[in-house]
Amino acid sequence: MNKWHLAVDIGASSGKALAGRVENGKIITKEIYRFQNFQIEKNGHLCWQIESLIKNVIISLKACTQRGIIPASVAIDTWGVDFVLLDKEGKMLGDAVCYRDSRTKGIQDELAAEHIITFEELYERTGIQYQPFNTIYQLCALKREHPDQIENADAFLMIPEYLNYVLTGIRMNEYTNATTTALVNAKTKTWDSEILERIGIPEKLFNTLQVPGTKVGRLTAEIQKVVGFDCDVILPATHDTGSAFAAVPAGEHSVFLSSGTWSLLGVENEKPFTNEASRKANFTNEGGVEYRYRYLKNIMGLWMIQSVRKEENQEREEEVSFPELINEAKQASAYLGRVNVDDDRFLSPISMKNEVSKACIKEGYEAPHSTGEILQCIYQSLAEDYASTVKKLEELTGKTYDAVNIVGGGCQDMYLNQLTANATGLPVYAGPIEGTALGNLIVQFIQDEDYEDITDARKAIKESFDIKEVRPL
Repeated sequence: MNKWHLAVDIGASSGKALAGRVENGKIITKEIYRFQNFQIEKNGHLCWQIESLIKNVIISLKACTQRGIIPASVAIDTWGVDFVLLDKEGKMLGDAVCYRDSRTKGIQDELAAEHIITFEELYERTGIQYQPFNTIYQLCALKREHPDQIENADAFLMIPEYLNYVLTGIRMNEYTNATTTALVNAKTKTWDSEILERIGIPEKLFNTLQVPGTKVGRLTAEIQKVVGFDCDVILPATHDTGSAFAAVPAGEHSVFLSSGTWSLLGVENEKPFTNEASRKANFTNEGGVEYRYRYLKNIMGLWMIQSVRKEENQEREEEVSFPELINEAKQASAYLGRVNVDDDRFLSPISMKNEVSKACIKEGYEAPHSTGEILQCIYQSLAEDYASTVKKLEELTGKTYDAVNIVGGGCQDMYLNQLTANATGLPVYAGPIEGTALGNLIVQFIQDEDYEDITDARKAIKESFDIKEVRPL
């Protein structure tokens, strides 16, 4: 009891290491380290800097000792869908291509045209919504461009699983992240061998799926020498949304919103919804802690705001804060332009500002004349998308929801929280901020018997952290 544990939570734009322990039933945390994460152009593709991620994970571990903390365990979560292939010697084959790369364009249409698999059948088997970057399409694109990499591969590991492999030398696939690949059967909760056979990807590359709370192993002797201690490496929900949902201190009739680069809005179900209505609404059934199904919709999220900020920093040649941008959006509240934030055009545009302007004009609105009007359009469009998604959830599940619980870095944006409350007509409960890292930590706490189960841990989160209430106006 009272042991420290370390969560390394890596998102698409940044990462953090958060240490935590349980004292008198409540959760105590200490921030250990933060770092940036970004993509680079490499060999004609947009790729992750894997060596930089490895370096920052090791720095996170070393930083613990500098803070007088020796964690009993460490667990790593990241975004979903992306992966690496290893050869028989455990070396990476090719690059870790980012999901925002364009290599998967048109792949699903090709699979249907070649009578390999239609999306209707894929959804019925996996319950995973269509995203052009789903792992199944990435593997098909890789097979087309570099068939030799598939032929020489000995293992398939998703990004957090590869980082675990670097720390332990052990290859292990984890259930929640695996579900984002659209290669896991929603009913059996195992790799779907028929899908793999149809797309021509060897099943031997995939290990038996393990659940959150499973011990991967101990640090290798080489890593111990660098960081100065040994500890267990544990599987959290390695998909960051899985970890974020685990940390939501919500009631039975609440909607969950993990707000960050992406907005993941949905609920937890005991069984998957893989019917036609669900497919047409493009809702996904991702795996969660304790085999709960995260029934949700991926919404473009704060990526659009982040992209505008990046452009403003370059144009003004100075760092522009998010509060400054929010103030500009508020001053442009009269602007009525709206866009479909789920449009693929916003995935990776050269200029987000130009793309939003063009989309407004296409929708019949007057072009925004300022950065504030662009931001106002994004904020209002996000809030309205959240509201329509809640209504669609009620229609699909046959339930009524009475609150929106927001976790993650985006819960600090009180302007968006208020707009969300207004648009949905529901109270918004914002917090905890470090929802994903906390969801990662509570799996380690449960594994160490600090809490009995996720329900017990969620009660502790509610009692341990400040949750802000925002009422609709």
